[in-house]
Amino acid sequence: MPKVHLLDYVAGNIRSLVNAVEKLGYEVDWIRSPEDVSQAEIASSRFLIGGLTMPKVHLLDYVAGNIRSLVNAVEKLGYEVDWIRSPEDVSQAEKLILPGVGHFGHCLSQLSQAGYLPAIQKHIDEGKPFMGVCVGLQALFEGSVEDPDVPGLGVVKGFLGRFDDSTKSVPHIGWNSASTAGQSMYDLRPDSKYYYVHTYRFPYVKGQLEDQGWTVATGTYGTETFVGAVAKGNIYATQFHPEKSGVAGLRTLRAFLNGQGAKTLGSPSSTLGQASSEAKDGLTRRVIACLDVRTNDQGDLVVTKGDHPSNGQGAKPLGSPSSTLGQASSEAKDGLTRRVIACLDVRTNDQGDLVVTKGDQYDVREKNDTRDVRNLGKPVEMAKKYYHDGADEVTFLNITSFRDCPIADLPMLEILRQTSQTVFVPLTIGGGIRDTVDTDGTKVSALEIATMYFKSGADKVSIGSDAVIAAEEYYSIGRKLFGNTAIEQISRAYGNQAVVVSVDPKRVYVPKVDATRHNIIETKFPGPRGEPYCWYACTIKGGRETRDMDVVELAQAVEAMGAGELLLNCIDKDGSNTGFDLELITQVKNAVKIPVIASSGAGNPSHFEEVFSKTTTDAALGAGMFHRAEYTVKQVKDYLKDKGLVVRQFEQDLS
Repeated sequence: MPKVHLLDYVAGNIRSLVNAVEKLGYEVDWIRSPEDVSQAEIASSRFLIGGLTMPKVHLLDYVAGNIRSLVNAVEKLGYEVDWIRSPEDVSQAEKLILPGVGHFGHCLSQLSQAGYLPAIQKHIDEGKPFMGVCVGLQALFEGSVEDPDVPGLGVVKGFLGRFDDSTKSVPHIGWNSASTAGQSMYDLRPDSKYYYVHTYRFPYVKGQLEDQGWTVATGTYGTETFVGAVAKGNIYATQFHPEKSGVAGLRTLRAFLNGQGAKTLGSPSSTLGQASSEAKDGLTRRVIACLDVRTNDQGDLVVTKGDHPSNGQGAKPLGSPSSTLGQASSEAKDGLTRRVIACLDVRTNDQGDLVVTKGDQYDVREKNDTRDVRNLGKPVEMAKKYYHDGADEVTFLNITSFRDCPIADLPMLEILRQTSQTVFVPLTIGGGIRDTVDTDGTKVSALEIATMYFKSGADKVSIGSDAVIAAEEYYSIGRKLFGNTAIEQISRAYGNQAVVVSVDPKRVYVPKVDATRHNIIETKFPGPRGEPYCWYACTIKGGRETRDMDVVELAQAVEAMGAGELLLNCIDKDGSNTGFDLELITQVKNAVKIPVIASSGAGNPSHFEEVFSKTTTDAALGAGMFHRAEYTVKQVKDYLKDKGLVVRQFEQDLS
């Protein structure tokens, strides 16, 4: 049996520690004298003083966004995280990880000002294991057009450029490939997908990096093939986020931590025959499961969902998969996989507990005499379920204002902490991201609140009503930026990919084109008086107040402020189970270059296929149909695959 050495210096109840060690399959050997300490082989056993040690990995945190998820992933793999607090600490690190999201210049400037760059360079030069994630990869290059005046480490020769947004949404957000062309590279696999979120990339030119000795993994977005990961010697760096890439990400992170990735780097992969000989756009389409969470009248946190009055019969069951499922093409023509997102609306019920709920046109109360908040489940449990069903992201929308809570004790912070321990896909949190005053009178900025959410496990924050107010001010002063809005503050600190704007529009019908100044469409669904035109008015306060701003104006304003993605709801469709508003989605997609998530109205898997086939939406979100167990995320993905669309399949096995 593997041994562990214990030093007993009359330390109290040592027997319980012995029992625990033996239960874990280890043999205990005792340290009886100082000379015995030399016999404790640290490499093959463990040396204890008061407790078991775990292998360590050092993380350098310079306010790099959601660091908690990376910590959770490392700990899940059986490693202990130690923090780098000063440049002097770097020398103590055997394995060093440099995470990062956001701005290249901000990242490198922070590291430089704090004196970390020479220490990081020395760690690399000494041959110690080093891993960079996202901006941590970009920092290895000589520079980036994102901030040309700030130099990178120059470990990799080359400069990063920006994705071309003339034919596709930017940032590049979603699940894409990391193709190694048949070479072994830190357990990256050709059938796996990995989560990317970035605007800048290093374009891949065959042989360019290989001639420098690098092994390269690539992804393709649209027609652009880019570097997804690089490795050489002791260095491994990924443009994607392994901690957000499910089992596939944990697998490659493990290969770095245990050293196997470096040992086998560059050798022929066992999956060589499966590698594609031609680069294709590997980005998946996201299907997002949404959980409306609030407390019920009994004080429990539950998931709830509203019903549309015309939906008394409910949606028809999916039935058995098509007999042609196995014959469906494994890749769509453009190679883009479909992103499916699960959304949970979370709020307190009348007893003060957080529950998942869902409304009919934003009314989350039951239609009976009790008028209780509709309770559909508990947030953390439901999020974990959707992760295992294959949801590409999970979104929490806090539709309650916790006005009586000290900021640091917000209930949603604890939900994020618990969820991020077991859910290794991106987490978005919305609600309450605004400048506020704590119960003790302390002023707290939107940026500070967002930082709390990021530290608790969120990858993105969603801003709603305040985005409309900010957009109104933007137009009132001639399309000029203030610099102090929540969107600008957060995107400047964490990158635009960290900011989602949640839009709540509703239709306003008009009889003719010149009946309004707003951006109108000719609709296939005339108004109550036969009006052939409509525009979409933005609302605030959960749809209770309509503003004189249309959805195109809002979308373009928040894009200018630095939002990286739009969550496009539709009050008219909410809870209807009749499908997404394709006309709304098409209008907004034509107005902006940032990604758009289609939301509101999904009632069965065919609605997801319809929105992906008839619009250029970047992702689609579901809520009530998942919460009520009418369909699962897996059923939606199987249906999409049956129709010839590429989706990311959940990988159960970490082996």
